[in-house]
This record gives sequence, C-alpha cells and structure tokens, in this order.
Amino acid sequence: MKHQISVALIGAGLRGGTYTSYALEHPLDMKVVAVAEPDRLRRESFQRSHALEDEMCFEGWEELLDARVTADAVIICTQDHMHFEPTMRALESGYHVLLEKPMSPSFEECIAMQEQAEKYNRVLTICHVLRYTRFFQTLKNLLDEGKIGRLMSIQHIENVGYWHQAHSFVRGNWRNSKQSSPMILAKSCHDMDILLWLAGADCTSLNSYGDLSHFKADQAPEGAPLRCLDGCPVSDECVYYAPKTYLTNNPGWMDQAISSDLSYEARYEALLTGPYGRCVYHCDNDVVDHQVVSMEFANEVTAVFTMTAFSEESSRSIKLMGTKGEIQGSMEKNEIELIYFGTGRRETIKFSDSEGHIGHGGGDFGLMRDFVRTIRSTDNKDTLTSAAKSVKSHLMAFAAERSRLEKRVIRLDEFAARA
Repeated sequence: MKHQISVALIGAGLRGGTYTSYALEHPLDMKVVAVAEPDRLRRESFQRSHALEDEMCFEGWEELLDARVTADAVIICTQDHMHFEPTMRALESGYHVLLEKPMSPSFEECIAMQEQAEKYNRVLTICHVLRYTRFFQTLKNLLDEGKIGRLMSIQHIENVGYWHQAHSFVRGNWRNSKQSSPMILAKSCHDMDILLWLAGADCTSLNSYGDLSHFKADQAPEGAPLRCLDGCPVSDECVYYAPKTYLTNNPGWMDQAISSDLSYEARYEALLTGPYGRCVYHCDNDVVDHQVVSMEFANEVTAVFTMTAFSEESSRSIKLMGTKGEIQGSMEKNEIELIYFGTGRRETIKFSDSEGHIGHGGGDFGLMRDFVRTIRSTDNKDTLTSAAKSVKSHLMAFAAERSRLEKRVIRLDEFAARA
C-alpha cells in the first residue's frame, strides 16, 4: 500500500495553489497539512480549500519551520530572491523540498542548495515542468529512438506574448532584475533546461544578445501619464491600457495577481495605487523584451534560442534537425511533425493532455507525480528535474546574461570555475 505524502506550502500564490491542487484531485497520493502565506485573504482561502486547522496556518515561513510541522516535504513558491533561506532551513530540518524555478538569482546560492540536499540526503526538485509535458517527453523519446538520426541542431522560440510581457515583466513581480532575476533566468530557465535535456550533453559555450528596446519612457505615446487612469490620451488604441486587461467582467489569473479581492471596486483601487495600473512605458522595469542565445554542446549539437515579447500568443515552438530527418513542433497546438529525408514521408503526431487544464500542458501534475514517487522510493531519489540537473541549466542562464551584458562568448567551464 503506497503511503500518502504530507506537504506544507510556503507561498500560497498562483503557482503554490496550482501545485497543491494535486492533493485535491489525488488525495490518496498527497495531503496538504500546513501553509505559510503573509496575505491574509490568500491564506484564508487556501485554508478553506484544504480544510486546515487554524494552528497550521502561518504568516511567515519562519513560523512554519519553527513549529516543526509533521510533514514529508515542503513546497516553496515564494519570490525568486526569497528561495534560499527557507530551502536551506527546510532541508536541514529533514524535509524534502519542491522549489519553484528559478532556484535563486545567485548561482552561488544554487550550488549551496544542491549541496545542502546532498548533505542531508533529501530530495530537492526544481519546478521545470516542461520536462513533464507529453509534448517535450515525446520529442525526447523520438530523439532517443533515433527517428531523425543523429541530432545536429535545434531552433527553439519562446513567444512570451505582448500581454504576458506587460503583465509579468513590465508591471509585475519579475520586471526588475535587481528585485527578482534577469529575464533569461526568471522566464527562460525552463527553456535552457529543455535545450540541455534534448541536446543530451553539457553546454560548453554560448553567446547572447538582447535588450530592453520598447517598454521604456522614450517609446511612450505623447502625453501618456505615469498611470493609465490619470487621463491617458491614447487609452482607446493602446493595447496595454490597464483597465482593458484588469477590469473585465470575467477576472482571471492576471487579476488574482493584482488583488486578492476580485471585486470590481478592489481591482479599480489596485489600478489607482498598485504597480499594475502604471503605464507600461513609465515603469521601473529593466529586464529585456527580446533576447537570443546561441549554444554549443559537448556532443557538437548546436542550438539557437529566441525569447521575444512581441508575439500575439504565449507559446513555444521548436525545430530539431538530424542527419536523417527533422522534427517540427508547437507545444500549444500539441502537434509534432516528422519529416524523413529522401523518402517524401511525413508523420504527424497529435495528442491532447488529459490534464492540460492544470497548466503547462499537463506538466504541473506530471511534476507532482514524479515528486511523490521519488519521496516514496526507497532506492531512487533522483527526480527528472533534480537540483543537480537544474544547476547545469541555471549555469547556462547566468552565463547567457553575462554574455549579453559583456557582448562576448562565454565558456561554461571557465564561468563555472569563477562562480
């Protein structure tokens, strides 16, 4: 009989709520026993959802860990710069840890967390959910089966979406690299991880270019005020006019970010006073709105990654080129096409994720299943996205940001040695 895994959550925001919803749909696998969340409305909402006792609900992570809550694991979904201390404490206290990506804005802290997990023989899994999607797992299996011969090159595009960029990386929590992380780490460490996984070898060198070119003051329409509700003269035609996004009749996940109270009045007040009501051309953002990274791997595979804010959809597309054929795929369309050289033969794979509604094409729950399985295992404590694996792709992201700033090629072994 497989035993139920008990977890405590630190940070009951959007991601924390998504991961722990696994317990509601799979109660035989996992149960949430405690939460730490400073926002009272979020904390109380989470408490009701998981039927938690008052004494198991805390404002801060320190209180939760000091209480020595009886649990197998802790899920940590705080902001990027708040990952290190609770992770180190939780591992030392004997908990397994599921940690939201990125691990930390500091590569030294990433290494320290990996070493802490090894020291205390605990599972430390990073939430690289793309590895758990049927889309990317299918691509990996096709490569491993040699369907297109030897893999030679990869082209991968992350279309962030103009609206997603404005919400999360211009107005939102990940807008400023000093307060969170550089864009390549905060948004695209997923993609560095996928490229590392698909390439099948360590990255040896890379080069990167990118900039913040559009979402800044010199691009603002004439007369645009600091806040959208302060009488913007272009409100009718501006796609970034905040009320168009946040004052709709059907509030969604973006509205939950601006206010725990989703009433019209509360959301209006949030736009008057909070960060999401600012003009996108007058924010304190400094992360890039477009970036490319060129990579070489130890097995001679090359890859080019493009991240862009300037797209309609928020989507990922990829092309894998081998010696016997090529593969093209769109994650959001759940469609993969194989083309075999010299035969005229094409093969299309279409599928739907039974849990696609959960997010990331079913990857969120795939991650949770693997985390539960690993904790239960007596002989294999290595998850598909362990800290040891994640540190390698985080190194790529840190090196790419250094390359972008210094406009030079970075060798990964030299960069890691200096770090």
